[in-house]
Amino acid sequence: MKKQVAALLSTFILSTIAFAGTASAHVVVYPQEATQGSYEKFTVRVPTEKDIATTKVKVEIPKDVEISRFEPKEGWKYELQEDSSGLITSVTWTATDAGLSPTEFGEFSMQGKVGDNAKKIVWKAYQTYKDGSTVAWEGPADADTPASITTVVKGNGAEGDSHISATNDDSNSALPTTLSIVALVLGIVSLILSLRRKKQS
Repeated sequence: MKKQVAALLSTFILSTIAFAGTASAHVVVYPQEATQGSYEKFTVRVPTEKDIATTKVKVEIPKDVEISRFEPKEGWKYELQEDSSGLITSVTWTATDAGLSPTEFGEFSMQGKVGDNAKKIVWKAYQTYKDGSTVAWEGPADADTPASITTVVKGNGAEGDSHISATNDDSNSALPTTLSIVALVLGIVSLILSLRRKKQS
């Protein structure tokens, strides 16, 4: 009896883990929170969920964000669609090689400005497999194939602050390293002087 209960519990736990893994394996756009008026690098993470390769990924660009640049990705090319005013409305990455195998995921990056009055950015994505089938990631949050959402928080009213803060962050992050190097050099110099004094004495 105990063995049967243990077996049932094991099966239940494994099934739960498998379900959780499948449910979380969605196309997601990062970051999932941004600031109004900020410039962001958005990264589309695409996992392959089938036993065949992912060969194409299309992402629609919402009006709440203005995308202007794309990071090159080896083994992939991209094509843009624009509206009559020249704004980019979608980007499609197509594999020029084998694509993403069943055990792989890929990340596709782009850069742009979050709208000054945006509240959330809903990213609709379309994942196409080698057999021509397409999964539309465009549903609500509780759907099997939900659209990824970036929540937008209010900014401080200073457009372009992201560039300044990024520079400051880089400078601040380099400061501890610089201080550590200086401390190390001073320590070595102190050790050398100490050894010389001992020899002289």
